[in-house]
Amino acid sequence: MANRSKRGRKRKATWSLWTERRVPSEYEVVSHKLNHTFGNNPAPFHLDKNAPMNQWYLKYREGSQFQVDDWEAFRDPKRLTYRDYVTLQNEKELYLGNLIDDFEKDEDHYTKLSEGWINTLEYLYIPYRFSGHILQIVALYMAQIAPSAYISNVGYFQGGDELRRLQHNSYFAKVLSLELNRPKLADTESTRTIWEKDPHWQPMRELLEKLMIAYDWGESFAALNLVVKPLYDALYNVQFAQLAYKNGDELLNLMHNNFNLDTDRFKNWTKELVKYSVERRSENQDLLKNWIEDWRGLAYRAIDGLAPLFEQAPHQMSAEDVTKAVRKSHHDFLVDLGLEQ
Repeated sequence: MANRSKRGRKRKATWSLWTERRVPSEYEVVSHKLNHTFGNNPAPFHLDKNAPMNQWYLKYREGSQFQVDDWEAFRDPKRLTYRDYVTLQNEKELYLGNLIDDFEKDEDHYTKLSEGWINTLEYLYIPYRFSGHILQIVALYMAQIAPSAYISNVGYFQGGDELRRLQHNSYFAKVLSLELNRPKLADTESTRTIWEKDPHWQPMRELLEKLMIAYDWGESFAALNLVVKPLYDALYNVQFAQLAYKNGDELLNLMHNNFNLDTDRFKNWTKELVKYSVERRSENQDLLKNWIEDWRGLAYRAIDGLAPLFEQAPHQMSAEDVTKAVRKSHHDFLVDLGLEQ
């Protein structure tokens, strides 16, 4: 037995869940078939099949029209693990931390900002803590209910990206309130009043609150990643960044240019998931187009509602120019995805 040829030994599988004839990568080890509940009939979770949680997932995930034969073959173009994501974002945060330190070494940086620009920030930028938080919530819901860990991972990272922006928005509001002795800028109730009452924000609030009840996993993905987020990011990471620069706020300009790197990564994996779903099931193309049309009108009205605030800055940008630029960016994104002519 000791001299038996190695050729005769049975080759052991590297991992029981892995069927390919190669060793899985670290990315695949921490992603492949980790979502053990999808397709686990008659009950996704080990509870009574009539339990509310089982019924929820059966209705909004297994019951979604957005399906393919096998979600496990989808891959994030970046192949990010949690460790990779933390390393990547840590590098960006080190950059932003150093950037903020450099600007704050100039003790007059915040006080040099014009009164008109501060007023613009109070209404256009600081309430973004509420809208951004909803983008985070919906990204995490989409990740939680997705049919594969390969999709959940990038969805969770997207939620992390939103949290990153929220933290800096809150920090900026607090610093302004202290440096300018204007406590109202960091007061939650004052900002909430703008979010809930200011007419410029109401179309965006309606859009995002309706987005939170798009429970179908496919519609949640389509509404958030194909309509709402690309429009929102184009408004703030591009148009608002330009407005900040025009008004002497280079710090906010550079911060949002940095946040736009997260948007590029989000667009890449979204494009890959659309491509994968359509190649596996051609009907998904029309399905996604229909969802885009369902959400586009409300989303465009949300952008139209906020655009006039760009005209209230001391060095203004035309509301018409802002909306045209944001819509063109969205159109180009959908064309790149093969979802618009």
